Amino acid sequence: MSALCTAVGAVPALLLNNVSHRVKDNLLAYSAGIMVAASTYALIPSTLKLSNMFVLTLGILLGTAMLTILEIILPHEEIDHSTHGSGQARPLLLIAAMAIHNIPEGLSVGVSYASKYEGLGSLVSFSIGLQNIPEGFLVCLFLVSNRIPKVQAFLYTAFTGAIEFVSAFLGIHLTDQFLNIVPYGLAFAAGAMLFVVYKELIPESHGDGNERSATFSFVMGLLTMIFIIELSI
Repeated sequence: MSALCTAVGAVPALLLNNVSHRVKDNLLAYSAGIMVAASTYALIPSTLKLSNMFVLTLGILLGTAMLTILEIILPHEEIDHSTHGSGQARPLLLIAAMAIHNIPEGLSVGVSYASKYEGLGSLVSFSIGLQNIPEGFLVCLFLVSNRIPKVQAFLYTAFTGAIEFVSAFLGIHLTDQFLNIVPYGLAFAAGAMLFVVYKELIPESHGDGNERSATFSFVMGLLTMIFIIELSI
């Protein structure tokens, strides 16, 4: 179910046609707010419950460093707001980033269910599933906005979720000896998401004269996810 949330999140993006630049900026900012809240109110607290600040810091830095290296390796154009260009390789960067950070997420879910700690699997999978929904929406929206056919965009997005399913299947067959990788995986995912938010989403949504509305959309996305998390506790 956690992996399936990625595909579920992609569905609303398929229903959007002829999205104006203003609407796109606000949707990206809203998704950014949701992802920040999912990181800070779900993934990071779960990491601290299972480990300590050292693990959290190391995991977040590893996630950030991995995506930084990935961005350097993958050729891409920088955002050019004067011509409203987005750079055709940027969707590839986003897909690769989500796919890579879904591997430790899936392992975390699988190992958590395989562990002897009752309720740990549900806690971890719920936390990851919550942030997978805006991730799926974000990836699919980026692909559609870059004129990739909707069916193809959905399949690419679902592929990133399928990677998490496979890694979860592997994780569930591991023993309690691997339980200590769970907090690292959660922190890694949080670091990867925060990188995407700050490096891609915020600059993209604040460079075309829609800064004020995008800022409010970001705050609304943040509050939306906090509200959902509070209801689930």
